Amino acid sequence: MRLWSLHPRYLDRQGLTACWREGLLAQAVIGRTSGGYSNHPQLQRFRGSDDPLASIGSYLHGIVDEADARGYRFARDKIQRPGNVSGLPVTDGQLDYEWHWLGAKLASRNPSWKQRLSHVETPDAHPLFVVIPGPVEPWERVER
Repeated sequence: MRLWSLHPRYLDRQGLTACWREGLLAQAVIGRTSGGYSNHPQLQRFRGSDDPLASIGSYLHGIVDEADARGYRFARDKIQRPGNVSGLPVTDGQLDYEWHWLGAKLASRNPSWKQRLSHVETPDAHPLFVVIPGPVEPWERVER
């Protein structure tokens, strides 16, 4: 499961679609309608919020808003609790880690999309998150 902290605008079609599907899976797990992935580390940041289901709903809103902007048809009505949550923290170290990981994925999967992003020096976070200084998040499974 990969729930990107990066702004969805950086994801190519495959990445955006996968993030939507995995976000819906996370919503099912957080909403207890699915038993799978219940201990997945990336869910910690949503579960640590005041309203986990509204937090994942806000996350999904960011994904579906980007899909709408591109003319894709994601089913917005699948968001169980479309909360208006913002301000969950994410570290700049986490964003940097994800930015490099995404770049490596795009280099092999979609080099032209990677080229479109070559002007970005510091990526924006998903609208749900506020960036704070710090290393890679403790829940991240760092791949070397």
